[in-house]
Amino acid sequence: MALTSEQFEQLTVLIVEDNPHTVGLLSRILRSFGVRTIATATDGSDAFSVLRARAVDVIICDWNMRPLDGLRFVRLMRLSPDSPNPFVPIIMLTAHAEANRVEEARDAGANEFLAKPISPATLLSRLTSVVLAPREFIKTKDYFGPDRRRQNRPFGGPERRRQGPKEMSADDGEASADGTTRRTA
Repeated sequence: MALTSEQFEQLTVLIVEDNPHTVGLLSRILRSFGVRTIATATDGSDAFSVLRARAVDVIICDWNMRPLDGLRFVRLMRLSPDSPNPFVPIIMLTAHAEANRVEEARDAGANEFLAKPISPATLLSRLTSVVLAPREFIKTKDYFGPDRRRQNRPFGGPERRRQGPKEMSADDGEASADGTTRRTA
């Protein structure tokens, strides 16, 4: 399953990165795929300004920025009442790809993780994943974002859901009886 050239042409991607070299590299790779519309922001607060002015389909966000870093930005995108789009796919970008960092980005609500140095094949894989195979969104008292489970296996633990999850809209903040709510992106 691959994105078509028409799908790439229709994508609007926001790059949130404070390093001009990395912005240039990502932009060149995205353009080589056929992406025509690329917006940029130098940190998370700048990204919110961009997102209030235009809709984007995917965000590629660096972890290490000031004053608002990528991790805080992702949390605000998912949880803030004034988030421009809490469901937008976010690919977290960082040079620090230790397992605890990947888990922290996932637990903040990032859809995918991309380690530097960036390769076109890896970026293509992450874009394809968030566009063609989006994960359902989950809402609990402690988390809102894409389902963190990557495998469709039944959970047999003591807190297994007793009833099916409830579908939710972008404005729906109610949880089902078991405290969870799901939405497909």
